[in-house]
Amino acid sequence: MKAGARGYLLKESAGVEVVNAVNVVYNGGRYLSQKISDRVVEGYLDRHDANEAEDSLERLSPRELEILQLVAEGRSSADIASIIFLSPKTVETYRSRLMQKLNVTDIPGLVKFAIRHGLTTLE
Repeated sequence: MKAGARGYLLKESAGVEVVNAVNVVYNGGRYLSQKISDRVVEGYLDRHDANEAEDSLERLSPRELEILQLVAEGRSSADIASIIFLSPKTVETYRSRLMQKLNVTDIPGLVKFAIRHGLTTLE
């Protein structure tokens, strides 16, 4: 497509699809076989999800990143509070905000997010 193609059909495309493709391209449109179209959409959604996750990470403050890392390491609110000199209630508030910002509904989701983004490892 970058080289200027206006459509793409698979070898197994049937006559009706070929006719439709020619008509669409002739009238100035673009045409992709259904299987190709599905892959393009899946690729777009995967990239969109990855970009959205990166954007989410960039929106976190250094303190939020620190708390996220400690949560992902399995530390309790009381442990985190004593490590970074906050009250356990404040740590719970941070955790709640993290879940909102990252659109995550539970602690395992926070852990998965942290692992995917290199904030902690499985070891």
